Amino acid sequence: MKLLGISGTIIGSKTAIVTEKILEDIAKMDPSMETEHLNLKEFDIQFCDGRDTGDYNEDTKKIINLISNADLYIIVTPIFHGTYSGVLKNLFDLISPQVMKNKVIGFTAVGGNYKHYLMVENQLKPIAGYFGAHVAPSYVFVHNEDFKNNYIANQDILDQITDFSRDIINMKKLLQ
Repeated sequence: MKLLGISGTIIGSKTAIVTEKILEDIAKMDPSMETEHLNLKEFDIQFCDGRDTGDYNEDTKKIINLISNADLYIIVTPIFHGTYSGVLKNLFDLISPQVMKNKVIGFTAVGGNYKHYLMVENQLKPIAGYFGAHVAPSYVFVHNEDFKNNYIANQDILDQITDFSRDIINMKKLLQ
């Protein structure tokens, strides 16, 4: 089984730090799980405009291929103005709904405002429904204050990440 962790932004480092931590926890809990980190910051992704996927640049085609070949997903996004990032919206638009059908998706968000912690429930989970994916029952909201020197310093958040990682593994086992 291949788990793809997607850092859904092209700026900053906190989203990637959270993605790496989740992938690390899952790899420790289930060494048979193949994990890969897709950091959107490292790619030149074109805007979705309805053309055939083969007509996009090489980076965009590579990302579509990585997502298409994964069995489950961890999607981590920053929260901008109460919603997920534009680059993540563009990524969703590039992917055929069939790609994620009956696969597990777990969501995590990073934000600087506690007022937006329900964005996962109100915006991301419905997208997973559109894709026909199975959504992890838990998610993690990481506040900017939970970081210190580019590490997650809040033990409560680290515990939530462990529980979230366990949920992903358990869902994978249920769907096998």
